[in-house]
Amino acid sequence: MKNNLPSYEGRPLPRPDEDVDDQGLAFDLTTMIGRRRALGLLGLGATGLTLAACGSDDTAAADTTTSSSSATSGTLTEIPDETAGPYPGDGSNGPDVLEQSGVVRSDIRSSFGSSTTTAEGVAMTLTLSVVDLAGGNVPFEGVAVYVWHCDRDGEYSLYADSLTNENYLRGVQVADADGNVTFTSIYPACYSGRWPHVHFEVYPSVDDITDVANCIATSQVAMPAGANEAVYATTGYEQSVSNLAQVSLDSDNVFGDDSGATQTPTFSGDVTSGYAVALTVGVDTTTEPTAGTMAGNGSDTSGHPDGAGGGGTPPTMASAA
Repeated sequence: MKNNLPSYEGRPLPRPDEDVDDQGLAFDLTTMIGRRRALGLLGLGATGLTLAACGSDDTAAADTTTSSSSATSGTLTEIPDETAGPYPGDGSNGPDVLEQSGVVRSDIRSSFGSSTTTAEGVAMTLTLSVVDLAGGNVPFEGVAVYVWHCDRDGEYSLYADSLTNENYLRGVQVADADGNVTFTSIYPACYSGRWPHVHFEVYPSVDDITDVANCIATSQVAMPAGANEAVYATTGYEQSVSNLAQVSLDSDNVFGDDSGATQTPTFSGDVTSGYAVALTVGVDTTTEPTAGTMAGNGSDTSGHPDGAGGGGTPPTMASAA
Protein backbone atom coordinates (compact mmCIF):
# COMPACT_ATOMS: atom_id res chain seq x y z
CA MET A 1 0.00 0.00 0.00
CA LYS A 2 1.44 3.40 -0.99
CA ASN A 3 2.43 5.76 1.86
CA ASN A 4 0.75 9.16 1.35
CA LEU A 5 2.15 10.85 4.47
CA PRO A 6 3.75 14.28 3.90
CA SER A 7 7.53 14.14 3.44
CA TYR A 8 10.52 16.45 3.04
CA GLU A 9 13.59 15.52 0.97
CA GLY A 10 12.28 11.95 0.89
CA ARG A 11 11.84 11.68 4.66
CA PRO A 12 8.38 11.43 6.31
CA LEU A 13 7.54 14.39 8.51
CA PRO A 14 7.26 13.33 12.18
CA ARG A 15 4.62 16.03 12.62
CA PRO A 16 2.57 15.83 9.40
CA ASP A 17 0.19 18.59 10.47
CA GLU A 18 3.00 21.12 11.14
CA ASP A 19 5.26 23.17 8.87
CA VAL A 20 8.72 21.88 7.95
CA ASP A 21 10.29 24.41 10.33
CA ASP A 22 8.32 22.95 13.25
CA GLN A 23 9.32 19.28 12.97
CA GLY A 24 11.55 19.24 16.04
CA LEU A 25 15.27 19.25 16.86
CA ALA A 26 15.98 15.67 15.76
CA PHE A 27 14.52 16.32 12.30
CA ASP A 28 16.44 19.64 11.97
CA LEU A 29 19.77 18.01 12.89
CA THR A 30 19.27 15.25 10.34
CA THR A 31 18.52 17.86 7.69
CA MET A 32 21.64 19.90 8.58
CA ILE A 33 23.91 16.85 8.54
CA GLY A 34 22.59 15.87 5.15
CA ARG A 35 23.31 19.28 3.72
CA ARG A 36 26.84 19.37 5.14
CA ARG A 37 27.61 16.02 3.54
CA ALA A 38 26.41 17.36 0.22
CA LEU A 39 28.57 20.46 0.56
CA GLY A 40 31.50 18.27 1.54
CA LEU A 41 31.20 16.43 -1.75
CA LEU A 42 31.40 19.80 -3.50
CA GLY A 43 34.53 20.75 -1.52
CA LEU A 44 32.82 23.47 0.51
CA GLY A 45 32.28 21.97 3.96
CA ALA A 46 31.40 23.86 7.10
CA THR A 47 33.80 26.71 6.25
CA GLY A 48 31.89 27.39 3.08
CA LEU A 49 28.67 27.53 5.08
CA THR A 50 30.21 30.01 7.51
CA LEU A 51 31.60 32.28 4.81
CA ALA A 52 28.37 32.26 2.89
CA ALA A 53 26.43 33.15 6.00
CA CYS A 54 28.78 35.88 7.22
CA GLY A 55 29.41 37.76 3.96
CA SER A 56 31.58 40.83 3.57
CA ASP A 57 29.87 42.88 6.31
CA ASP A 58 31.16 40.62 9.11
CA THR A 59 34.61 40.57 7.55
CA ALA A 60 34.76 44.35 7.50
CA ALA A 61 33.53 44.56 11.07
CA ALA A 62 36.19 42.16 12.35
CA ASP A 63 38.92 44.83 12.29
CA THR A 64 37.88 48.11 13.82
CA THR A 65 41.38 49.56 13.98
CA THR A 66 41.84 50.02 10.25
CA SER A 67 40.16 51.93 7.48
CA SER A 68 39.42 50.46 4.08
CA SER A 69 41.47 50.88 0.91
CA SER A 70 41.17 49.77 -2.67
CA ALA A 71 43.38 46.79 -1.83
CA THR A 72 41.16 45.47 0.92
CA SER A 73 37.99 45.93 -1.10
CA GLY A 74 39.33 43.69 -3.86
CA THR A 75 38.44 46.24 -6.55
CA LEU A 76 41.75 47.95 -7.26
CA THR A 77 41.39 50.90 -9.62
CA GLU A 78 43.70 53.64 -10.82
CA ILE A 79 44.60 56.08 -8.06
CA PRO A 80 42.81 59.40 -8.66
CA ASP A 81 44.92 62.18 -10.14
CA GLU A 82 45.21 65.04 -7.69
CA THR A 83 46.89 68.43 -7.58
CA ALA A 84 50.50 68.60 -6.47
CA GLY A 85 49.56 71.79 -4.65
CA PRO A 86 51.55 74.98 -4.30
CA TYR A 87 54.50 73.43 -2.46
CA PRO A 88 55.66 70.38 -4.46
CA GLY A 89 59.40 71.01 -4.32
CA ASP A 90 59.77 69.22 -7.67
CA GLY A 91 60.93 72.26 -9.63
CA SER A 92 57.50 73.10 -11.02
CA ASN A 93 57.00 75.91 -8.50
CA GLY A 94 60.37 77.19 -7.41
CA PRO A 95 62.54 74.87 -5.28
CA ASP A 96 63.60 71.49 -6.67
CA VAL A 97 64.59 68.96 -4.02
CA LEU A 98 64.64 66.19 -6.63
CA GLU A 99 67.83 67.66 -8.09
CA GLN A 100 69.62 67.33 -4.78
CA SER A 101 71.92 64.49 -3.81
CA GLY A 102 70.50 62.66 -0.80
CA VAL A 103 66.81 62.88 -1.67
CA VAL A 104 66.64 59.11 -2.22
CA ARG A 105 66.13 57.93 1.36
CA SER A 106 63.63 56.10 3.54
CA ASP A 107 63.82 58.26 6.70
CA ILE A 108 62.54 61.70 5.77
CA ARG A 109 62.23 63.20 9.26
CA SER A 110 65.46 65.23 8.99
CA SER A 111 66.72 67.68 6.43
CA PHE A 112 69.75 66.67 4.40
CA GLY A 113 72.56 68.73 2.92
CA SER A 114 73.45 71.93 4.76
CA SER A 115 70.91 71.31 7.54
CA THR A 116 70.11 68.31 9.69
CA THR A 117 67.07 69.74 11.48
CA THR A 118 64.59 67.03 12.47
CA ALA A 119 60.84 67.53 12.28
CA GLU A 120 59.09 66.72 15.55
CA GLY A 121 55.82 64.86 15.91
CA VAL A 122 54.15 61.49 16.39
CA ALA A 123 56.10 58.80 14.55
CA MET A 124 54.61 57.41 11.34
CA THR A 125 55.70 54.77 8.84
CA LEU A 126 54.08 55.13 5.43
CA THR A 127 54.08 52.21 2.99
CA LEU A 128 52.77 52.60 -0.56
CA SER A 129 52.32 49.43 -2.61
CA VAL A 130 52.39 50.43 -6.27
CA VAL A 131 50.59 48.18 -8.74
CA ASP A 132 51.09 48.22 -12.52
CA LEU A 133 47.53 48.04 -13.85
CA ALA A 134 48.58 48.17 -17.50
CA GLY A 135 51.03 45.32 -16.94
CA GLY A 136 48.38 42.98 -15.55
CA ASN A 137 47.96 44.16 -11.95
CA VAL A 138 51.49 43.17 -10.96
CA PRO A 139 53.84 44.92 -8.50
CA PHE A 140 55.36 47.97 -10.18
CA GLU A 141 58.97 47.16 -9.38
CA GLY A 142 61.51 49.89 -10.06
CA VAL A 143 59.26 52.95 -10.10
CA ALA A 144 60.41 55.89 -7.99
CA VAL A 145 57.95 57.45 -5.55
CA TYR A 146 58.44 60.98 -4.26
CA VAL A 147 56.58 61.75 -1.01
CA TRP A 148 56.15 65.09 0.78
CA HIS A 149 53.88 66.56 3.45
CA CYS A 150 53.61 69.37 5.99
CA ASP A 151 55.12 69.29 9.46
CA ARG A 152 53.45 69.36 12.89
CA ASP A 153 52.87 73.13 12.50
CA GLY A 154 51.21 72.75 9.11
CA GLU A 155 54.18 74.22 7.24
CA TYR A 156 56.10 72.89 4.23
CA SER A 157 59.87 72.81 4.08
CA LEU A 158 61.50 74.83 1.27
CA TYR A 159 58.56 77.29 1.21
CA ALA A 160 57.67 78.61 4.69
CA ASP A 161 59.61 81.74 5.71
CA SER A 162 61.49 79.93 8.46
CA LEU A 163 61.98 76.73 6.44
CA THR A 164 63.53 77.85 3.15
CA ASN A 165 66.79 76.17 4.15
CA GLU A 166 65.07 72.98 5.27
CA ASN A 167 64.02 70.01 3.11
CA TYR A 168 62.68 67.64 5.73
CA LEU A 169 59.55 65.52 5.16
CA ARG A 170 60.51 65.04 1.51
CA GLY A 171 62.11 61.96 0.00
CA VAL A 172 62.21 59.36 -2.76
CA GLN A 173 62.18 55.58 -2.59
CA VAL A 174 62.42 52.97 -5.37
CA ALA A 175 59.77 50.24 -5.35
CA ASP A 176 61.03 46.76 -4.50
CA ALA A 177 60.02 43.47 -6.13
CA ASP A 178 56.67 43.69 -4.34
CA GLY A 179 56.08 47.25 -5.53
CA ASN A 180 56.55 48.61 -2.01
CA VAL A 181 58.15 51.85 -0.86
CA THR A 182 58.35 52.68 2.84
CA PHE A 183 59.05 56.03 4.47
CA THR A 184 59.77 56.80 8.12
CA SER A 185 58.24 60.16 8.96
CA ILE A 186 56.03 62.06 11.42
CA TYR A 187 52.27 62.42 11.31
CA PRO A 188 51.26 65.53 9.32
CA ALA A 189 49.18 68.33 10.82
CA CYS A 190 45.74 69.44 9.74
CA TYR A 191 45.88 73.00 8.48
CA SER A 192 42.97 75.28 7.70
CA GLY A 193 40.80 74.26 4.76
CA ARG A 194 42.23 70.80 4.05
CA TRP A 195 41.78 67.25 5.33
CA PRO A 196 45.13 65.89 6.62
CA HIS A 197 47.06 64.39 3.73
CA VAL A 198 50.35 63.27 2.20
CA HIS A 199 51.35 64.13 -1.37
CA PHE A 200 53.14 61.75 -3.72
CA GLU A 201 54.34 61.48 -7.32
CA VAL A 202 55.29 58.31 -9.18
CA TYR A 203 58.08 58.29 -11.77
CA PRO A 204 59.08 55.47 -14.16
CA SER A 205 62.51 55.20 -12.52
CA VAL A 206 64.83 57.05 -10.19
CA ASP A 207 66.65 58.46 -13.22
CA ASP A 208 63.45 60.26 -14.24
CA ILE A 209 62.84 62.24 -11.04
CA THR A 210 64.85 65.30 -12.11
CA ASP A 211 62.19 66.26 -14.68
CA VAL A 212 58.64 66.57 -13.39
CA ALA A 213 57.37 66.06 -16.94
CA ASN A 214 58.29 62.38 -16.52
CA CYS A 215 55.78 61.92 -13.68
CA ILE A 216 53.22 59.17 -14.42
CA ALA A 217 50.93 59.68 -11.43
CA THR A 218 50.27 62.45 -8.90
CA SER A 219 47.96 61.89 -5.96
CA GLN A 220 47.41 62.26 -2.22
CA VAL A 221 46.88 59.98 0.77
CA ALA A 222 43.87 60.89 2.95
CA MET A 223 44.98 60.38 6.53
CA PRO A 224 42.63 58.06 8.48
CA ALA A 225 40.10 59.71 10.78
CA GLY A 226 40.74 57.42 13.75
CA ALA A 227 44.45 58.19 13.81
CA ASN A 228 43.86 61.92 13.22
CA GLU A 229 41.85 62.32 16.40
CA ALA A 230 44.36 60.44 18.54
CA VAL A 231 47.40 62.26 17.16
CA TYR A 232 45.90 65.73 17.38
CA ALA A 233 45.13 65.22 21.06
CA THR A 234 48.88 65.17 21.75
CA THR A 235 51.19 68.06 22.57
CA GLY A 236 52.32 70.06 19.56
CA TYR A 237 49.28 69.41 17.40
CA GLU A 238 46.90 71.77 19.25
CA GLN A 239 46.06 73.89 16.18
CA SER A 240 45.09 70.78 14.24
CA VAL A 241 42.17 70.11 16.56
CA SER A 242 40.19 73.21 15.57
CA ASN A 243 41.22 72.91 11.92
CA LEU A 244 40.04 69.30 11.72
CA ALA A 245 36.71 70.26 13.25
CA GLN A 246 36.07 72.57 10.29
CA VAL A 247 36.63 70.05 7.49
CA SER A 248 35.54 66.55 6.50
CA LEU A 249 36.40 64.13 3.75
CA ASP A 250 33.13 65.07 2.05
CA SER A 251 33.83 68.79 2.14
CA ASP A 252 37.54 68.59 1.28
CA ASN A 253 38.35 70.14 -2.09
CA VAL A 254 40.50 67.15 -3.10
CA PHE A 255 38.90 64.09 -1.52
CA GLY A 256 35.33 65.36 -1.52
CA ASP A 257 34.31 63.86 -4.86
CA ASP A 258 34.34 60.33 -3.41
CA SER A 259 35.28 60.87 0.25
CA GLY A 260 38.77 59.49 -0.40
CA ALA A 261 37.40 56.02 -1.14
CA THR A 262 40.60 54.72 -2.78
CA GLN A 263 43.00 57.08 -1.03
CA THR A 264 42.30 56.29 2.63
CA PRO A 265 44.94 53.90 3.97
CA THR A 266 44.81 51.12 6.52
CA PHE A 267 46.53 51.93 9.78
CA SER A 268 47.64 50.43 13.07
CA GLY A 269 49.52 51.60 16.13
CA ASP A 270 49.13 54.37 18.67
CA VAL A 271 50.58 57.75 19.61
CA THR A 272 53.23 56.18 21.84
CA SER A 273 54.69 53.57 19.48
CA GLY A 274 53.77 55.43 16.31
CA TYR A 275 51.45 54.61 13.44
CA ALA A 276 51.94 52.30 10.48
CA VAL A 277 49.96 53.58 7.49
CA ALA A 278 49.62 51.62 4.23
CA LEU A 279 47.90 52.20 0.90
CA THR A 280 47.80 50.26 -2.36
CA VAL A 281 48.30 52.56 -5.34
CA GLY A 282 47.08 51.50 -8.77
CA VAL A 283 48.98 53.19 -11.61
CA ASP A 284 47.82 52.89 -15.22
CA THR A 285 50.45 54.04 -17.71
CA THR A 286 47.99 53.76 -20.62
CA THR A 287 45.98 56.75 -19.38
CA GLU A 288 47.02 60.37 -19.72
CA PRO A 289 47.79 61.99 -16.35
CA THR A 290 45.31 64.78 -15.66
CA ALA A 291 46.71 66.18 -12.43
CA GLY A 292 48.61 69.40 -12.86
CA THR A 293 51.90 70.36 -11.36
CA MET A 294 52.58 74.00 -10.66
CA ALA A 295 53.28 76.03 -13.78
CA GLY A 296 55.96 78.04 -12.00
CA ASN A 297 53.77 81.12 -11.66
CA GLY A 298 51.69 80.02 -8.68
CA SER A 299 48.82 78.60 -10.73
CA ASP A 300 47.69 75.00 -10.56
CA THR A 301 47.34 73.68 -14.10
CA SER A 302 45.03 70.85 -13.09
CA GLY A 303 42.06 73.08 -12.39
CA HIS A 304 41.79 71.65 -8.88
CA PRO A 305 41.18 74.31 -6.23
CA ASP A 306 44.26 74.46 -4.05
CA GLY A 307 42.81 76.54 -1.23
CA ALA A 308 45.83 78.83 -1.08
CA GLY A 309 45.33 80.58 -4.38
CA GLY A 310 48.82 79.92 -5.63
CA GLY A 311 52.42 79.47 -4.69
CA GLY A 312 54.69 81.54 -2.56
CA THR A 313 55.36 81.35 1.15
CA PRO A 314 52.75 79.57 3.26
CA PRO A 315 51.89 81.15 6.60
CA THR A 316 51.64 78.95 9.69
CA MET A 317 48.79 76.42 9.32
CA ALA A 318 48.16 77.77 5.83
CA SER A 319 45.23 76.77 3.70
CA ALA A 320 46.85 74.94 0.82
CA ALA A 321 46.52 71.82 -1.23
